[in-house]
Amino acid sequence: MTHEYGTFHIERRDQVATVHMYNLTDSIVAGRTLDFHWEIGQALGHLRDDQDVRVVVLTGAKDGEFMVSPRTDHYEDPGALGGHNDPKGAWKIFNGIIRTHQALTEMEKPVIARVNGDAAGFGQSIMFGCDMIIAREDARIADIHMGMGDVDPYGPPFALVPGDGGASLIPLYMTPPLAKEYLMLAKEYTARMLADMHMINYAVPMADLDTEVDRIVGKLLEKPAHALAWTKRSVNRYIAAQHNQTLDAAAAYEMVNFLQWERAGYRQDMDFE
Repeated sequence: MTHEYGTFHIERRDQVATVHMYNLTDSIVAGRTLDFHWEIGQALGHLRDDQDVRVVVLTGAKDGEFMVSPRTDHYEDPGALGGHNDPKGAWKIFNGIIRTHQALTEMEKPVIARVNGDAAGFGQSIMFGCDMIIAREDARIADIHMGMGDVDPYGPPFALVPGDGGASLIPLYMTPPLAKEYLMLAKEYTARMLADMHMINYAVPMADLDTEVDRIVGKLLEKPAHALAWTKRSVNRYIAAQHNQTLDAAAAYEMVNFLQWERAGYRQDMDFE
């Protein structure tokens, strides 16, 4: 069974629901970019309540991209970003981001990231918010907020606070010096590098990705649902506390950066004067 949303579709097979996320640049062209952040949080909340679903898998709708930020050239047209600079648009986007991370953290069932391509921006934040991460080894992983166009071809040509979950989650995965290098310099890693750093579960050739995902999903389905749920909940108290401490503030700071960028005529000053 398949359920369609504007920015992704959900395929249900037995007790597994797979969310196939569409390309955000394609969504901009279709006029839907505002809706992804909101819709994904909404859908995850529904899947949390669906007692027929035992495991959720997040993946890209097409191989090569798990979920990436819009192409850099789209930021030249503020209207194409779906209202980041507008109070109502910003509310929907950033509230959607917060709801998404709350749903990933609190859902009483495992969520697997099947990373079938690049994860940049909100895509890498969603990836790190999942319970297990299985990726094609050559996938590029980056938080593009401070990249200023250097993470070709993704992300804005200006700098933003990583307000979509990166500033909250990355310090759980890296030491503070590595986390700050990754976030402040928009440093790229491959999935293979992250696996070698013990930050994700598996990095495999694309040809082996489904086999590995199916293996993990199969093992999870062999476990009692309630024991899995309480185990995840126990571990995720740590993640929930981190989000409660950081996510709202980081999202607010990113909104301020968007307003500064707009008021400055889509340029950014490089100092405090």
